Amino acid sequence: MEITIDISLKEAAPLLAIGAVFATVEVTKHDPVLWTEIDKRVADIVAQTTLHSVPEMPEVKALRDAYRVLGKDPSRYRGSQESLFRRVLQGKGLFRINTAVDINNLVSLESAHSVGCYDAERLQPPVTFRVGKAGEAYRGIGKESINLDGLPVFADGAGPFGSPTSDSERAMITLNTREIMMLIIAFSGSAGLSQFAERATTLLSKYAKARPETLQYKSIS
Repeated sequence: MEITIDISLKEAAPLLAIGAVFATVEVTKHDPVLWTEIDKRVADIVAQTTLHSVPEMPEVKALRDAYRVLGKDPSRYRGSQESLFRRVLQGKGLFRINTAVDINNLVSLESAHSVGCYDAERLQPPVTFRVGKAGEAYRGIGKESINLDGLPVFADGAGPFGSPTSDSERAMITLNTREIMMLIIAFSGSAGLSQFAERATTLLSKYAKARPETLQYKSIS
């Protein structure tokens, strides 16, 4: 899967880098051992982080700064990692979706980066990470139509399908998903990105039966 970052987005976020993990997996509804790991991370966040400090976390701040450059209010269009941290610190807990999405959220909470997970078989490569155009919109997962004008978006041959704020239903992970593409989106730069990608592959192998011969990692900047 070819993935590129458009120059217009790179100009708004010069340090932007993406860690892309690909794998053939078996997605299941729930894994209690995985949730033991998630619950531990949540407890650590609650003990060490405050709601007030989340926007100033370097990874979150870098995303918010890029959104401002693009003309989007980061308090209205929050990055997905900021939304996850806020849910945790507000005591709302995390949604239990399926093993691949739950792994996605754990990697986001551990890295503090926005992370997106997509059904690769529903995509039409190549994929470009670019700035959303006027008039572009899609129905977010569990949400109404999202105005993509000015937002960073992932687009394939059929148009936008994902964003660090909210992904579309078109390429969402289901229990029928077999080929996944997980994107760790680092607006603050590539430092530590390969380690978080390695963590993602470990979790996918352990809890989503990722086949070793299919695991691939690409760094895009």
